[in-house]
Amino acid sequence: MDELSDLELLDALGVEITPEKQAARTPREERIIAGFEEIQRFYDEHGRIPLHGEERDIFERLYAVRLDRLRELEECRTLLKPLDHQGLLNAEVPEVTEAITEDVDDAELLAMLGVDAEASDITQLRHVRSSVEKRAAEEVASRQPCEDFAHFKPLFAQVQQDLDTGLRSARPFGVKAEIEPGRFFILGGQKVYVAEMGEVFMQEYGDSDARLRVIFDNGTESNMLMRSLQRALTKDEAGRRITDPNPGPLFEGIADEEDHASGTIYVLRSQSALPLIVENRELIHKIGVTGMDVEKRIANAKLDPTFLMADVEVVATYQLYNINRTKLENLIHRIFGSARLEIEIKDRFGNPVVPREWFLVPRHVIDEAVEKIRDGTITRYLYDTATAALVEQSG
Repeated sequence: MDELSDLELLDALGVEITPEKQAARTPREERIIAGFEEIQRFYDEHGRIPLHGEERDIFERLYAVRLDRLRELEECRTLLKPLDHQGLLNAEVPEVTEAITEDVDDAELLAMLGVDAEASDITQLRHVRSSVEKRAAEEVASRQPCEDFAHFKPLFAQVQQDLDTGLRSARPFGVKAEIEPGRFFILGGQKVYVAEMGEVFMQEYGDSDARLRVIFDNGTESNMLMRSLQRALTKDEAGRRITDPNPGPLFEGIADEEDHASGTIYVLRSQSALPLIVENRELIHKIGVTGMDVEKRIANAKLDPTFLMADVEVVATYQLYNINRTKLENLIHRIFGSARLEIEIKDRFGNPVVPREWFLVPRHVIDEAVEKIRDGTITRYLYDTATAALVEQSG
């Protein structure tokens, strides 16, 4: 009879094997693992463990000191052993250079790196600029295929559509920008979605941090740290944060200090004496977007054929922030395109003009469209003249 493994023997005896559920890691353990992962990335990039030596990069020397400490502490060895697929904890350590051996001990090296020499524990290092501040994009490169990307692919498609129509905008990533689940960013030319965030813990240099599940629009994902993503976005000159489809100040009237005024949506009624206008005055509206003060924009309405050569009444206005005026106006006009008022007006010189911003649309439908702009669903709707309502489009 062939020799049975322990698992096979237990199975033959009818003993059910239930994997022990892994307990959640403590913040201290997260810090230890995060530090070890930096060493692992160094090994993957250079094909060797980090070394001591004056001729070495200052961050390589920090990795070398950190690896020494992790090897010395039994607690760290036990924690990291399942993650040490490269065998770093037991790898043979090359002899250090004579200058380091004789002149610089670990405490002095830590001092050279700006670390408090009294802190002997690997989790207590202070006042040192982490290597990820220099190599922020390394974690971005550590990706794997996203097995459930089919779930996220429509989200990326919707975000791109929102960008195209102006419902969202890509803004420079600022130091005050928040990274949290549900946010979209642009990093390295790719759209990035923060799908999940783990428990917040304190990094060794005093900042709060957390593990993220980050999905990229090319179908990959990364289990990176929040601060690593933040630094990568800051370092990338083209790094952007994508605004929410609900622009907030657009409808709340309160601008954030980082917001930039873009203009105003206006809804007008004409005071024209033309029979068509008189008969349908409550139904005919001009809907436009302007970067000017609305009152100034309509000041000479009775001399302007786009205003039907008559004074107008302001029905509603909405202040815009961080939105492409042209794209939003084109979107609104496409939604109500089937109800566009076909009318020809002669200007003050007798030349014929066909205004393009007047629509036979009830006021309550315009309000509904505004609400759908707020929640980001407007791109799925068109105005149906038969029912005088917004109708969701299939597909």
